[in-house]
Amino acid sequence: MELKNSIKTLCGSLVLVALSSTAVLAETSIWKVSKGNDYLYIGGTVHLLPESAFPLPAEFDQAYAATDTLVLEAKIPEPTDTEMQTALIKAMAYTDGRSLSKVLSPEVYQQVADYFAPYGVQLQQLDGYKPGFIILQMLSMEMMKAQMAGEGVDSYFNKKAKADGKTLAYLESVESQINLLANMGDGYEDAFIKMNLEQFDDFKAYFTAIIAAWRAGDMAALDSLAVKPACELDPVLYQALFVQRNNDWLPQIKQMFGNNSKELVLVGGGHLAGADSVLALLEHAGYTVEQVN
Repeated sequence: MELKNSIKTLCGSLVLVALSSTAVLAETSIWKVSKGNDYLYIGGTVHLLPESAFPLPAEFDQAYAATDTLVLEAKIPEPTDTEMQTALIKAMAYTDGRSLSKVLSPEVYQQVADYFAPYGVQLQQLDGYKPGFIILQMLSMEMMKAQMAGEGVDSYFNKKAKADGKTLAYLESVESQINLLANMGDGYEDAFIKMNLEQFDDFKAYFTAIIAAWRAGDMAALDSLAVKPACELDPVLYQALFVQRNNDWLPQIKQMFGNNSKELVLVGGGHLAGADSVLALLEHAGYTVEQVN
C-alpha cells in the first residue's frame, strides 16, 4: 500500500456519499479565478482513480499547459520515502497507555474485528493503533477490492510537472496532514468508526458515483449530497479537514496574484463544494470565479 495515497484518499473521500450520475453536464472541475487581468486556475481532484478514468478531462491539461507553477495540497513523497512512512506509523500509534480495545466499546470493537476477519487479520495485531489508522487500512482494502486503487489527478500532474521542469509549490506540509489524520475520531471513537463502517457498505458504487460527479464538475450535487451530510454526521472532522484548511489556504492563494507566475492549484474536490469551500471564500473576497467548460 502506498501510504501517501491512502492518506490523500481519506482526506478527499471520507465525507462523500453516493451521488447520482451527472455526466450529461458539459463542465468539469476546473475554475479560472481572476482579479483584474491576473488569474490562476483551481482544479478539484480525486486522489485515487481507476485506469478507466484516464484520459482526464481535456480542461485539466489545458489549464496545466497555460500555467508554469503547479500547486498541490502537500508534497507527494516517493514510494521509497521510508521516513514519511515511519512518521505516519509513529503518529498513528498510541503512546499514552491507551489502545483500540480501551477506547472502543466492546460492541464496536467486535464490529471492527468482524470486518477484518475475512482478510485473515486479527484485530489484536492492530490494538496499539488509533482509529484513523484502522480506517486507513479499511479504505485501502475497499479500494483494492473495488479495483480503483490507481493513480490520482494529483500524482499524475506531480509526475508531469517534474518531467516538464515546472515549479512545484504546496499549501501545507505532509507533517500537518499526518497529525490531522492521526487525531481523527479522538474523543468520539465509537461514532467515528461506525460512520465509516456504514460508508463501506457499497463502496464501489459510492466511489464510482464520486468520480462521475467530479468529471462533471457538479459542485451543487457534491454540496447537497455529500458535503452538507458530512458536516451533519461528523462536524468535528468536517471543521478540521475542510473548514480550517480552506481558510488556511485562502491567504496563500491570494498571494499568487500580482506575481510573475501563472498557477494551477489542485485540491481535493470536496474543498471546492459548499458554503465553506475555497471557491466560496474567494468569491466572498471579491475574486471572479468562472467554471471552465
